[in-house]
Amino acid sequence: MKTAVIFYSYGGNCAFVAAHIKTLMNADLIRLRTKNEKRRGRVTGFLTACAMVFMKRRPALKPVAFDLAAYDLIVIGAPVWAASPAPPVQAFLSQAGIVGKKLALFVSHVGGMGNALGKFAAMLPGNEMLDAKDFTNPAKNAEDTERQVADWVKVLEEKMKGHS
Repeated sequence: MKTAVIFYSYGGNCAFVAAHIKTLMNADLIRLRTKNEKRRGRVTGFLTACAMVFMKRRPALKPVAFDLAAYDLIVIGAPVWAASPAPPVQAFLSQAGIVGKKLALFVSHVGGMGNALGKFAAMLPGNEMLDAKDFTNPAKNAEDTERQVADWVKVLEEKMKGHS
């Protein structure tokens, strides 16, 4: 089974989860980056993120080269911004044309996630959604997160076996 983990990470939480999934599933890791990688302070960053979500702005992304058709499973991860998947991931999904694939989604958040997973799944019609998972403050709760990721990977592998 060939797996890709596609993710965006601003503060490191999604990167932490994605790296652990990569290791456990021997997956290819594809990190999304915005063309403007400007770092902001905590308060300014929060306000900017919320404004992007509410104004439905999608930032320009740096190009990534990979073949979606080469993967049996695509795991996509996003931080939660204002109860939605982060706009950089939304930008990627609007351009990628992912259809007819087996998918798993994850989000990371420090506080509540609202309906972020529901919104995330709704952006990917025409695919088979194997599972979705949220991780609370992954980098801060590293040991617990690693256990949760390992348990989730087992679920995904079992679901993929059921489809072969």
